[in-house]
Amino acid sequence: MIITGKLYKFGDDVNTDEIIPARYLNTSDPKELAAHVMEDADAKFPSLVKPGDIIVAGKNFGCGSSREHAPLAIKAAGVACVVAESYARIFYRNAFNIGLTIMESAVAADAATGHVLEVDAATGKIVNVTLGKEYASKPIPPFMQELIAAGGLMEYVRKGGF
Repeated sequence: MIITGKLYKFGDDVNTDEIIPARYLNTSDPKELAAHVMEDADAKFPSLVKPGDIIVAGKNFGCGSSREHAPLAIKAAGVACVVAESYARIFYRNAFNIGLTIMESAVAADAATGHVLEVDAATGKIVNVTLGKEYASKPIPPFMQELIAAGGLMEYVRKGGF
């Protein structure tokens, strides 16, 4: 699975309240969550993000509460992939459970919003097309790729997985 998209850069320690503020947790409607995704980190982001775009961040992305709304909001906004240096473990698991592609790599050090990134989840190869620079990540194992392709864990099970 190769994903190519415009990237939006965020820093270290992006917490779940910045990803989807608590004031919107009274809904689990993906469209409503998408309308407010990342607005406390960048107020313009919800109106700028387009399907296929990529979020790039530093260390500890998704820290804070264990809300599943965070990766759901990102996915519902059309973000195809998140590439961060590291993730809070509960966010990492929630992302795969809802079918959001995430990769671990130190891409953010050289990245800038507007750059184009190409991510190969199967091989772990990540290329900042704008800079012509290549990075490595652990490939997503085939089983986890199946979860993502199915749309997450629940859809995988509904379609006869396990």
